Amino acid sequence: MNIEETRCGSACILGLANAGKSTLVNHLVGQKVSIVSHKAQTTRSRVLGIALHKDAQIMLLDTPGIFDAKKTLEKAMVAAAYDALEDADCVVHLVDASLKNPAERNTPIITHLRDKLPDNMPVVLVLNKIDAVKKEALLKLAGTMNEAFDYQSTFMISALKGHGTEDVLSGLRDFMPASPWMFEEDEVTDMPMRLMAAEITREKIFNQLHQELPQSTFVETEEWNNFDNGSIKISQLVYVHRDSQKAIVLGKGGQRIKQIGQEARAELEELLQTKIHLKLFVKVQKDWSEHPEILSKLGLSA
Repeated sequence: MNIEETRCGSACILGLANAGKSTLVNHLVGQKVSIVSHKAQTTRSRVLGIALHKDAQIMLLDTPGIFDAKKTLEKAMVAAAYDALEDADCVVHLVDASLKNPAERNTPIITHLRDKLPDNMPVVLVLNKIDAVKKEALLKLAGTMNEAFDYQSTFMISALKGHGTEDVLSGLRDFMPASPWMFEEDEVTDMPMRLMAAEITREKIFNQLHQELPQSTFVETEEWNNFDNGSIKISQLVYVHRDSQKAIVLGKGGQRIKQIGQEARAELEELLQTKIHLKLFVKVQKDWSEHPEILSKLGLSA
């Protein structure tokens, strides 16, 4: 395709914590590029997923959820979400329609969009989790949201089930400028594999321990060795704040960390189509989430 025949641009996915942003991005891309958990605030930094629709390559910026940030890490996450707007050609405001008072709870986002975005920046409203809401309530919510902000268009979807997501892709395609594609056709993310591997392990920790260990872990891929037979040896450090948290991650007799490692290794082997030797080590780093050098490894600024 030549430049007249292709489109390429970026769409920033913005929403409250746990609105379903990562689920939507993964579905639009067609495979997993962002970790998913029922726990809010899973995504900590901007993740780029690359979706294709007809002649368009759409770079989807999956951002941390917007919430009332208190701590250094939390404030950096929210700042990263809003900073991603600067790199976008359009914005997707994703709203969990099943929330109580969703329009009111999204007021901070609407205020930011109204006050900070350029007037010519297109913003689309996407109401998610519609299978859990009655049609009358959805229509009322759509009307209320569009009265509060001048959205270009409104979509109603279930990101988890994939209902309506093709319409979202089609709508985003229209906002992509004429341009050559920036990535090869088979690329789905710009995330380095070392970081992707760390995120996969963190997801397994979240899924097993999110109630016991809410936001207290950070995973770093310390070593990555490719062997002649095609297998890969990966060593990762799991940072926690306190000795008591280390004991939780390790589990009785090391059984919890073993299970986490088995689940992460299985997903990595499926992703990379090769044998993976994964070693996990747990390290206590007091108040790691307050350290600028660790936040920088997450792609965040203190």
